[in-house]
Amino acid sequence: MTAGSSDIESRVLSALDEHAVSYELVHIDPEFADTVDFCEKYGYPLETSGNTIIVASKRGEKKYCACIVQASARLDVNHTVKRLMGVSRASFASAEETMELTGMMIGGVTAFALPPNLPVYADPNLRSQAYVILGSGSRSSKLKIPPQDLGKIPSVQFIDGLAM
Repeated sequence: MTAGSSDIESRVLSALDEHAVSYELVHIDPEFADTVDFCEKYGYPLETSGNTIIVASKRGEKKYCACIVQASARLDVNHTVKRLMGVSRASFASAEETMELTGMMIGGVTAFALPPNLPVYADPNLRSQAYVILGSGSRSSKLKIPPQDLGKIPSVQFIDGLAM
């Protein structure tokens, strides 16, 4: 783990404590941080894994949001997210944009410890799982949290139709 990833993981864990989120920190090999690889290697179902995806506007003033969807679903960027952001075009932020905005690398992005002005949209289907696996801010671990604690994420809104 690099010093930068250690700092962001500490920030994330502090945010979890601040918001009274119950969690288990699952240490992993960073080579298996990407969701599909993680689920296959460690035996977690895709449905229980929540991908936190940073979306960026593609025209006009730059806007961003974070979206959490089940790994087994696809984020509806072209309709739902675009409408929520109030933009004409949007797509996944690049790895560089994501790192600059959040301090987190792809494979470790989480909805905790994000910039306070960043909207967070979540797929309500995540709440029906026994637990949810999210990034920890680092590629060296994941968070296992109760689904009801997703509502403790600052500025989270559950949006029907976020995922397809």
